[in-house]
Amino acid sequence: IMQSFTYLSPTEVVFGKDTQNQTAEYIRKYGGSRILLVYGGGSVVRSGLLKQVRQILEDDGLPCEEFGGAMPNPTLEHVREGIRLGLDFSADFILGIGGGSAIDTAKAIAIGCANAKTDVWNFWCRKEIPTHALPVGAILTIPAAGSETSNSSVLTNAATGSKRGLSSDLNRPRFAIMNPELTYTLPLYQVACGVTDIMMHTLDRYFNPIDNELTDAIAEALLRTVIAKGRIAIQNSQDYDAMSELMWAGSLSHNGLTGLGGPGDFAVHQLGHELSAMFGTAHGASLSTVWGFWALAVYPTKPARFARFARNVWGLQDKDENALALAGIRATVAYFSELGMPVCFGENTDIGIQSDDVLRDLAYRCSFQRSRTIGTFKVLDEEHIYEIYRQANQ
Repeated sequence: IMQSFTYLSPTEVVFGKDTQNQTAEYIRKYGGSRILLVYGGGSVVRSGLLKQVRQILEDDGLPCEEFGGAMPNPTLEHVREGIRLGLDFSADFILGIGGGSAIDTAKAIAIGCANAKTDVWNFWCRKEIPTHALPVGAILTIPAAGSETSNSSVLTNAATGSKRGLSSDLNRPRFAIMNPELTYTLPLYQVACGVTDIMMHTLDRYFNPIDNELTDAIAEALLRTVIAKGRIAIQNSQDYDAMSELMWAGSLSHNGLTGLGGPGDFAVHQLGHELSAMFGTAHGASLSTVWGFWALAVYPTKPARFARFARNVWGLQDKDENALALAGIRATVAYFSELGMPVCFGENTDIGIQSDDVLRDLAYRCSFQRSRTIGTFKVLDEEHIYEIYRQANQ
């Protein structure tokens, strides 16, 4: 039976070729007059996109300040720098240009600037609840994290090795400009990481204790589309049709639509976050590394759910429910391998085989020092978490 839910997805999506040319129009629409441009490691500089956007804004009389260097796993320390710059510049609008890292960084800066008397990490640690934020816009260049329409932002505290996410509707961008042609310069490995992340945002919602026919069918259709278009995109990232479908799927996979009416699981994300925090591995790679072992650990809780997944997403058939469930898990892991993604610790060059002490430490950290469990499809405590890491350590 579908559970009660509240659904809010207010981000205005501006999709299609050359839509970045409308940036000034949408910033003015949502009240911006002094803009902090947040971006990552330089690809938007090399492609000329940053220069183009800045010129568009300045031609429209919108002063800008640039803040680059957003990392694949955005750090608290870098966000604090951005907050100081935003305050010094008196920014009233934050524009993230890039993928999930740049957009997550922009969201955190927006909350930090609007709550200057509070250390922004307090919000990510749930010590305080933010009540306001500067408006954020996004120009997406990487179909992956779905941050352009989501209510979440994830930060890593490098000093403590802690990775935390904040889910708040204050994080919802006012608009998202999505031109699939802006993805054409992506390395194929980054495309593969993005495909994995898009799938996982839906899988972590799909595998929950509640069956909801319409929500489940939407999730299955999205997964089938991503699987098919992902195969094309990792061969040719300049295929407009493939990148268009992936870009839109990334937004839908993380705006809440594919999990309505059920409690999201997100155990795989929690398992992966600890790998990224400790080893710096790419987010998508951290997820593919552990998904298969999580699935094998939890599927006996409700084999019918995994059997449905095998039938409706992979087109598999078997009268034996358990056998079908396992076949669906194998097909998913094989697909990650087809993309070139790691599917165990030994295949992940950032991680490698680890000692038992490290595995225990990962489980301890993932359980927030034994203060929480993770997951809803099957609730996992520290010992369950450790066993998944142990199985993945091959």
